[in-house]
Amino acid sequence: MRTRLLRSLPLVFGVASAAFLLSAPLYLGRGSLNDLWNVAFMVILASAWNILGGLAGQVSIGYSAFLGIGAYTTVLLALGGVDPFLTLPLAALFGALFSVLIGLPAFRLRGPYFTIVTIGVSEAVRVFASGVAFTGGSSGLRMPAGSFQFGLNYAAMATLAVLVVVMTRFLMKSHFGVALSAIRQDIDGAEALGIDSTRFKLLAHGISAAIVAVAGGLYAINFQYVSPGSVFDFRLSLSIVLMPIIGGVGTLVGPIIGAVIFSYLQIKLLSVPALRDSYLFIYGGLLIVVMLFEPKGIVGLWNRLSAFSGRVFAGKGVSDGR
Repeated sequence: MRTRLLRSLPLVFGVASAAFLLSAPLYLGRGSLNDLWNVAFMVILASAWNILGGLAGQVSIGYSAFLGIGAYTTVLLALGGVDPFLTLPLAALFGALFSVLIGLPAFRLRGPYFTIVTIGVSEAVRVFASGVAFTGGSSGLRMPAGSFQFGLNYAAMATLAVLVVVMTRFLMKSHFGVALSAIRQDIDGAEALGIDSTRFKLLAHGISAAIVAVAGGLYAINFQYVSPGSVFDFRLSLSIVLMPIIGGVGTLVGPIIGAVIFSYLQIKLLSVPALRDSYLFIYGGLLIVVMLFEPKGIVGLWNRLSAFSGRVFAGKGVSDGR
């Protein structure tokens, strides 16, 4: 009973966190809401990446490309007179289409070769965006005046974060999730059983890319400015990968925990001028510690402690019975 209770705590924590995130505008000030906006943003990015990297085992380090596509879609359409929030479905569509465009050739590769290709594609998109006029070049673009609505943007980001987590839970329990798990464990065996690995990987890639693109659109609305150096940043792609690995890749709660830790470190370190560029170094150190002592991340450590606690209390119960 105690073991089951310990294992249910992450679910209880998740429900409580979702309720807190959605209701926060009722009792928190603007500064705290800015921090929570950043947490929700990171949860979306980490959970979206986890659909492909965690469930399907395809490690991509190029997700900033989808964020940038979504951000630029929103800015360009808003400058053309479209309501910024109405651009989000198109941002999702363009993100998904681009994921298919690069996924068709990239998924012919496996392991580190696929990962290297995603890095190259992300950098190629950044260089392209820096050199063409319609994106504003390296100077970037600003949103039109009067398009900033923090309350609505926060509500959209918080709602999207909750929906992404719920959707991930549904995917993990569905036949689609089972197929992705089979691909992650043994792609050749999965194909021998009739699973079209390329099709499933493309679907996972498209879903996660669409989510990240929508988050990119909300990012543009919130900050009112985008540039290739901010939205196509390789450090952002690396951060998106690090969060699920720290928390527990392939799990539901792991990316959330990793995103909360990363957001906290980022916020605290950015407040100290001398440490503004060191958060990735510190987070990388945390990654090394986790991989050395608990490769399954914080969730794996929690599960081990829960199992150990269950054995201890079970043994104590037997001893008391004697």
